[in-house]
Amino acid sequence: MSARDSSRCSKRLYDWILDGEGASESEHPRKMKWVTGPAGCGKTAIMGSLAGRCVADGLLGATFFASWSASVGRRRKTAFVTTIASQLAEYREDLKDAISNAIEKNPSVFKKNLHIQMETLVLAPLREVARQPDRPQLRGAIIIDGVDECEAEQYHDGSRAHPPPARTNDQDQLEILQVLQAASSDPSFPFRILTASRPERVFRDFFDPQNTPNAFADKLDLHEHYNADADITLFFEVQFNRLRRRYNFPPSWPPPGTIQALVENASGQFVYAATVIRLLETVHRNPPEALLKAILATGATLKITSSPLEQLDALYSQILESSPNPRLSVQWIRSINMLNRRPSSYATNVDLLLQTYPESNQAEHLLGNLHSLIRIPPPSDKATTNYDFYHKSLFDFLRDPARCEKHQRLYVEANEIWVFIWDRFVQACQNSFLGFLVVVPCSIELSWAITHSRAHLTPASTAWWVPLAIAHEEEDPIWWIFRDAHDSVRAVLNPFQSMD
Repeated sequence: MSARDSSRCSKRLYDWILDGEGASESEHPRKMKWVTGPAGCGKTAIMGSLAGRCVADGLLGATFFASWSASVGRRRKTAFVTTIASQLAEYREDLKDAISNAIEKNPSVFKKNLHIQMETLVLAPLREVARQPDRPQLRGAIIIDGVDECEAEQYHDGSRAHPPPARTNDQDQLEILQVLQAASSDPSFPFRILTASRPERVFRDFFDPQNTPNAFADKLDLHEHYNADADITLFFEVQFNRLRRRYNFPPSWPPPGTIQALVENASGQFVYAATVIRLLETVHRNPPEALLKAILATGATLKITSSPLEQLDALYSQILESSPNPRLSVQWIRSINMLNRRPSSYATNVDLLLQTYPESNQAEHLLGNLHSLIRIPPPSDKATTNYDFYHKSLFDFLRDPARCEKHQRLYVEANEIWVFIWDRFVQACQNSFLGFLVVVPCSIELSWAITHSRAHLTPASTAWWVPLAIAHEEEDPIWWIFRDAHDSVRAVLNPFQSMD
């Protein structure tokens, strides 16, 4: 996001933090506002820029930037309220004392639901501070981004014969929104809450004025109120100047009309612009001039019937097709995304699981040209760092057969990914590699994968499976893998046993 956003959306939001709705604000101010827009339009950049300005002016109470690819604490509701409380404790000393006292009196609060945590760790301390005489009034903002990327927290209770239905992402996202609404409507709550997300159904319904009249400030829809073309133009100008200096290109590069064509291709999506630049600045077998010509040529063929997503899809396809084996690269990318949901899914562990042979360099061979899509840790950091992805829109593309229709080699069914992981798992077992087992996610449909895979653990490995599974019973992934494998074998054998 370029610096100009401060003079547009960021300024508009900053003014709301300072003055609310101005002269039209009622006796009961609406202290919660929704910022929305499609994927890739720059929501996170705007919220980050706004947070930076609030920090500089002493107005930032707390932030929570959720991400589908981040650690568990940033992609689930578990740490949501505690993160807010922790940052508020640093906002002012008297608030820190009040929150510390609340924790001391309620040490079990961290095991309670979000509503109790908000009341105990945030609202009650705010009331305590407000009652103290001769204290400056608290004010400022709490900025929340990406709640639409939060995944559901699942609870596994092996003691229950009939466990409750699995939580959905929508349920946990709605719970976060309800907790924020409860806080914003409390008279003792002095902050204004800004939350940014894509216009998913749960958010549209929640912020619909017909459902909750006068509860929220007017939403800011970036698709309707913000023309990103000027900012994307400036972004390209700055980045091309940097690339020109880096590669010692002549002042005439890029050719006239290039930036205008790229801005048109972007269709208001910053993710397109950022991906183009990452591709040009990444070490690649082709020079930046050739890459840029290829990007422009692809965009030109789509302009007659182009939709905003079509240009982005074409760019993603072009990058993925540069891999020596595009389909296998997609299988790796989607497998990594699944594996990243578990602890210890460091790049080294993932490589050892997915590579055909532990000593091979298949990861670099397949992913070496894809640095504009995936953050690949340097070799020295692979043992402690996960693979990461720049934007969720990549997986929106890869999971949609309609969007992959023109690029059939890139569409892989989810079931195929499960089978792929299972096959590599069995092969790794045969290679006597055990250290990666804790990273295999229990969410994978292993029973389906086992049934449809041609790879099977040998009978001799039973003596290995049983003691290892028992020893690690408290570690869900390995125990669930053993249980699924055992159940699948038993399901096949039972009909034959009944014939005896």
